[in-house]
Amino acid sequence: MKITLVGSGYVGLVTGACLAELGNHVFCLDVDAGKIDILNCGGVPIYEPGLKELIQQNREAGRLLFSTDAEAGVLHGDVQFIAVGTPPGEDGSADLQYVLAAARTIGRSMQGFKVIVDKSTVPVGTADMVKAAITDELVKRGFSPDPEQRRALGQPDFSVVSNPEFLKEGAALDDFMRPDRIVIGVDDSAAGQQARAQMHNLYAPFNRNHERTHYMDVRSAEFTKYAANAMLATRISFMNELAGLADAVGADIELVRQGIGSDPRIGYSFLYAGTGYGGSCFPKDVQALIRTAAEHDQRLQILDAVEAINEAQKRVLVGKVLKRFGEDLSGRCFALWGLAFKPNTDDMREAPSRVIIRELVARGAKIQAHDPIAMEECRKCLEIDFAGAPERLAAVHFVAQPIDALSDADALVIVTEWKTFRSPDFSAMKSALKHPIVFDGRNLYEPPILADAGIEYYSIGRPTVN
Repeated sequence: MKITLVGSGYVGLVTGACLAELGNHVFCLDVDAGKIDILNCGGVPIYEPGLKELIQQNREAGRLLFSTDAEAGVLHGDVQFIAVGTPPGEDGSADLQYVLAAARTIGRSMQGFKVIVDKSTVPVGTADMVKAAITDELVKRGFSPDPEQRRALGQPDFSVVSNPEFLKEGAALDDFMRPDRIVIGVDDSAAGQQARAQMHNLYAPFNRNHERTHYMDVRSAEFTKYAANAMLATRISFMNELAGLADAVGADIELVRQGIGSDPRIGYSFLYAGTGYGGSCFPKDVQALIRTAAEHDQRLQILDAVEAINEAQKRVLVGKVLKRFGEDLSGRCFALWGLAFKPNTDDMREAPSRVIIRELVARGAKIQAHDPIAMEECRKCLEIDFAGAPERLAAVHFVAQPIDALSDADALVIVTEWKTFRSPDFSAMKSALKHPIVFDGRNLYEPPILADAGIEYYSIGRPTVN
């Protein structure tokens, strides 16, 4: 099939590369000429394991094309995926300007029948707005506003489909190629049924073993994406709140996690206590769902709490540092392992590390930070965070190896659970640190092991070793 991806960001690139790998001819469109130049020169503007190699393989095979030519992109694909950003607005609602701009671009150039797929995470009702924007452009071109008349007259026609993505950063290729479910929202019009047939053919390779596709109405499909992320965010905040209570009563949240996770009704996923969730999805989607509820005179009290707990959790590790060293950190230096909001990505959006760095530096501390992938992206983010305060930016130093961050530092703060941090040389760690103290925001280590190594150990919701 011929497919166009409008938007060559994270979702667009993963979707485009994976669909090309299945033998489709994919046109990836973006208005950012710099991004397209990088892709055409063999680079990838984001980090995702295996993505660069998959893109290169399909470019060389002639199945994957990158361009800024909007008209060519619209004419190419029978299926047009809209995969542009939906950043949060000032009020927390999803900003749909890029989605609607993409819809208008399609409407200005489309010929024949097109399936318009909302792949971006969008609030309920967006498909109606996309439909209106495309219809408006068709009317400007002299075509009928009525879809039945357009079909009868052989004029360009379309159907808007909701097909939300369920990709985990760091495992996106595997999630796309081995999906646990495919959600497709279509309407019951003639155009909608035509679109359903085309989407069925597109995703047929994923359903050979068993049917993974869930068909539903468009609004339910739009809602499903937000509901899924809100549920996962809720599990994280629930465990983080319990971890605070575990600290107070002397329980071990890791043992509690194992005890409740063994119940098949609960399971183990997203039950880890830590420094709070971040990234591009959970914070934005929770806020957008809260905003949607407010627009319908409803309040999602659980999600209000989820968001508040998560914001507070990003400062819990700082609180442990201050309790140990005092409020004034002048002259102190802290090693920091992990910057990205999660492993296997360079994504720094809403990363807890940014909050932790700001809080420590504001109290006079210096930071020696290491991350396997995200240091350059972190540097860019801190330039924004510390705009107007160059002395605070200068207090953060990035180092090439984890052990380099420990040199003459007062303590180690662990923020991201990269695999490379899981089995350190504790003797070398103790020797390198000025004080053998570790603040573990991801509960990577077992307290008895740190006790045997002579390291003072503070974690999340578990007994302190000192």
